Amino acid sequence: MHPALQQQLEGKITLTTEQEQLVNSCYKPRLTKRGEILLEKGNVARYLFFVVKGCLRVFLTKDDGSEWTRFLIFENHFGTAFPSFVQQKPSVAAIQSMEASELLMISRQDSQILMQEIPGWETMMRMGLELDYIASIERIESLITLDAKERYNILMQTQPGLIQRLPNKIIADYLGISQETLSRLKSKK
Repeated sequence: MHPALQQQLEGKITLTTEQEQLVNSCYKPRLTKRGEILLEKGNVARYLFFVVKGCLRVFLTKDDGSEWTRFLIFENHFGTAFPSFVQQKPSVAAIQSMEASELLMISRQDSQILMQEIPGWETMMRMGLELDYIASIERIESLITLDAKERYNILMQTQPGLIQRLPNKIIADYLGISQETLSRLKSKK
Protein backbone atom coordinates (compact mmCIF):
# COMPACT_ATOMS: atom_id res chain seq x y z
CA MET A 1 0.00 0.00 0.00
CA HIS A 2 1.21 3.51 -0.75
CA PRO A 3 2.83 4.97 2.41
CA ALA A 4 0.76 8.18 2.25
CA LEU A 5 -2.48 6.23 2.11
CA GLN A 6 -1.30 3.90 4.86
CA GLN A 7 -0.52 6.93 7.04
CA GLN A 8 -3.98 8.36 6.27
CA LEU A 9 -5.60 5.12 7.49
CA GLU A 10 -3.42 4.81 10.59
CA GLY A 11 -5.39 5.03 13.81
CA LYS A 12 -8.68 4.95 11.89
CA ILE A 13 -8.85 1.38 10.66
CA THR A 14 -6.77 -1.78 10.95
CA LEU A 15 -6.41 -3.94 7.85
CA THR A 16 -5.47 -7.56 7.42
CA THR A 17 -2.91 -8.43 4.75
CA GLU A 18 -5.73 -9.50 2.42
CA GLN A 19 -7.60 -6.23 3.02
CA GLU A 20 -4.43 -4.24 2.32
CA GLN A 21 -4.10 -6.11 -0.97
CA LEU A 22 -7.71 -5.28 -1.82
CA VAL A 23 -7.17 -1.58 -1.06
CA ASN A 24 -3.98 -1.67 -3.13
CA SER A 25 -5.82 -3.17 -6.09
CA CYS A 26 -8.56 -0.51 -5.91
CA TYR A 27 -6.35 2.61 -5.76
CA LYS A 28 -4.57 3.49 -9.01
CA PRO A 29 -1.59 5.88 -9.08
CA ARG A 30 -1.66 8.90 -11.39
CA LEU A 31 0.83 11.66 -12.05
CA THR A 32 -0.48 14.95 -13.40
CA LYS A 33 1.04 18.01 -14.99
CA ARG A 34 0.40 21.53 -13.78
CA GLY A 35 -2.83 22.81 -15.27
CA GLU A 36 -4.05 19.37 -16.37
CA ILE A 37 -7.83 18.96 -16.40
CA LEU A 38 -8.88 15.75 -14.64
CA LEU A 39 -12.61 16.29 -15.07
CA GLU A 40 -14.30 18.52 -17.61
CA LYS A 41 -17.60 20.20 -16.84
CA GLY A 42 -20.42 18.04 -18.20
CA ASN A 43 -18.57 14.75 -17.72
CA VAL A 44 -19.31 12.29 -14.92
CA ALA A 45 -16.80 12.23 -12.04
CA ARG A 46 -15.61 8.64 -12.19
CA TYR A 47 -12.87 8.92 -9.54
CA LEU A 48 -12.29 10.01 -5.98
CA PHE A 49 -8.75 11.39 -5.70
CA PHE A 50 -6.32 11.15 -2.79
CA VAL A 51 -3.59 13.77 -3.11
CA VAL A 52 -0.19 12.35 -2.20
CA LYS A 53 1.62 15.46 -3.43
CA GLY A 54 0.31 18.59 -5.08
CA CYS A 55 -3.01 20.38 -5.26
CA LEU A 56 -6.29 19.94 -7.11
CA ARG A 57 -8.92 22.59 -7.70
CA VAL A 58 -12.65 21.93 -8.10
CA PHE A 59 -14.11 24.92 -9.93
CA LEU A 60 -17.14 26.26 -11.76
CA THR A 61 -17.08 28.28 -14.97
CA LYS A 62 -19.69 30.97 -15.49
CA ASP A 63 -21.22 31.77 -18.89
CA ASP A 64 -18.91 34.79 -19.23
CA GLY A 65 -15.86 32.51 -18.82
CA SER A 66 -15.03 33.62 -15.29
CA GLU A 67 -14.22 30.91 -12.79
CA TRP A 68 -15.14 30.28 -9.16
CA THR A 69 -13.05 27.89 -7.08
CA ARG A 70 -15.33 25.71 -5.00
CA PHE A 71 -12.75 23.56 -3.27
CA LEU A 72 -8.98 23.07 -3.04
CA ILE A 73 -7.62 19.61 -2.29
CA PHE A 74 -4.12 19.37 -0.82
CA GLU A 75 -1.80 16.62 0.37
CA ASN A 76 -3.32 13.85 2.48
CA HIS A 77 -6.89 14.77 1.54
CA PHE A 78 -9.54 13.12 -0.60
CA GLY A 79 -11.68 15.01 -3.06
CA THR A 80 -13.63 15.06 -6.29
CA ALA A 81 -16.74 16.69 -7.72
CA PHE A 82 -18.83 14.90 -5.08
CA PRO A 83 -22.36 15.46 -6.42
CA SER A 84 -21.34 13.95 -9.76
CA PHE A 85 -19.29 11.16 -8.18
CA VAL A 86 -22.06 10.06 -5.82
CA GLN A 87 -24.97 10.43 -8.23
CA GLN A 88 -23.00 9.46 -11.36
CA LYS A 89 -24.49 12.43 -13.21
CA PRO A 90 -22.72 15.04 -15.37
CA SER A 91 -20.71 17.45 -13.26
CA VAL A 92 -21.33 21.19 -13.15
CA ALA A 93 -17.74 21.55 -11.89
CA ALA A 94 -14.37 20.76 -13.38
CA ILE A 95 -11.23 19.49 -11.64
CA GLN A 96 -7.78 20.82 -12.45
CA SER A 97 -4.34 19.92 -11.16
CA MET A 98 -2.84 23.21 -9.92
CA GLU A 99 0.64 21.74 -9.59
CA ALA A 100 2.40 18.68 -10.92
CA SER A 101 0.73 16.20 -8.60
CA GLU A 102 0.94 12.62 -7.42
CA LEU A 103 -2.48 11.11 -6.90
CA LEU A 104 -4.13 7.87 -5.95
CA MET A 105 -7.56 7.44 -7.50
CA ILE A 106 -10.40 5.07 -6.87
CA SER A 107 -13.53 4.49 -8.95
CA ARG A 108 -17.04 4.70 -7.50
CA GLN A 109 -17.43 0.94 -8.01
CA ASP A 110 -14.16 0.11 -6.22
CA SER A 111 -15.05 2.52 -3.43
CA GLN A 112 -18.33 0.64 -2.94
CA ILE A 113 -16.43 -2.67 -2.86
CA LEU A 114 -14.17 -1.41 -0.04
CA MET A 115 -17.20 -0.24 1.94
CA GLN A 116 -18.83 -3.66 1.57
CA GLU A 117 -15.74 -5.81 2.14
CA ILE A 118 -13.80 -3.99 4.87
CA PRO A 119 -15.47 -3.47 8.26
CA GLY A 120 -15.14 0.16 9.33
CA TRP A 121 -14.25 1.51 5.87
CA GLU A 122 -17.67 3.09 5.33
CA THR A 123 -17.60 4.71 8.79
CA MET A 124 -14.10 6.07 8.17
CA MET A 125 -15.15 7.57 4.82
CA ARG A 126 -18.32 9.05 6.32
CA MET A 127 -16.33 10.73 9.09
CA GLY A 128 -13.97 12.26 6.52
CA LEU A 129 -16.90 13.50 4.44
CA GLU A 130 -18.49 15.03 7.54
CA LEU A 131 -15.32 17.05 8.18
CA ASP A 132 -15.21 18.15 4.54
CA TYR A 133 -18.88 19.14 4.73
CA ILE A 134 -18.24 21.24 7.83
CA ALA A 135 -15.29 22.94 6.11
CA SER A 136 -17.50 23.71 3.09
CA ILE A 137 -20.25 25.19 5.28
CA GLU A 138 -17.71 27.31 7.18
CA ARG A 139 -16.28 28.55 3.87
CA ILE A 140 -19.75 29.48 2.57
CA GLU A 141 -20.52 31.25 5.85
CA SER A 142 -17.25 33.20 5.65
CA LEU A 143 -18.08 34.32 2.10
CA ILE A 144 -21.43 35.60 3.34
CA THR A 145 -20.51 37.10 6.72
CA LEU A 146 -16.86 38.21 6.53
CA ASP A 147 -15.25 40.98 4.55
CA ALA A 148 -12.27 40.46 2.24
CA LYS A 149 -9.70 41.40 4.88
CA GLU A 150 -11.15 38.97 7.43
CA ARG A 151 -11.23 36.12 4.88
CA TYR A 152 -7.64 36.86 3.87
CA ASN A 153 -6.49 36.93 7.51
CA ILE A 154 -8.15 33.58 8.20
CA LEU A 155 -6.43 32.10 5.15
CA MET A 156 -3.08 33.47 6.36
CA GLN A 157 -3.65 31.94 9.82
CA THR A 158 -4.89 28.55 8.66
CA GLN A 159 -3.00 28.01 5.38
CA PRO A 160 -0.15 30.53 5.08
CA GLY A 161 1.72 28.45 2.49
CA LEU A 162 -1.20 28.68 0.10
CA ILE A 163 -0.30 32.25 -0.84
CA GLN A 164 3.13 31.11 -2.09
CA ARG A 165 1.88 27.92 -3.76
CA LEU A 166 -0.95 29.16 -5.93
CA PRO A 167 -1.33 32.03 -8.40
CA ASN A 168 -2.96 35.24 -7.15
CA LYS A 169 -5.87 34.69 -9.53
CA ILE A 170 -6.74 31.39 -7.84
CA ILE A 171 -6.28 32.77 -4.31
CA ALA A 172 -8.49 35.78 -5.10
CA ASP A 173 -11.07 33.53 -6.73
CA TYR A 174 -11.06 31.17 -3.71
CA LEU A 175 -11.52 34.12 -1.34
CA GLY A 176 -14.28 35.63 -3.48
CA ILE A 177 -12.38 38.87 -4.05
CA SER A 178 -10.74 40.65 -6.99
CA GLN A 179 -7.06 40.27 -7.74
CA GLU A 180 -6.65 43.99 -7.05
CA THR A 181 -8.13 43.59 -3.56
CA LEU A 182 -5.84 40.63 -2.92
CA SER A 183 -2.80 42.70 -4.00
CA ARG A 184 -3.81 45.50 -1.60
CA LEU A 185 -4.26 43.05 1.27
CA LYS A 186 -0.91 41.38 0.57
CA SER A 187 0.91 44.74 0.43
CA LYS A 188 -0.39 45.66 3.91
CA LYS A 189 1.24 42.58 5.48
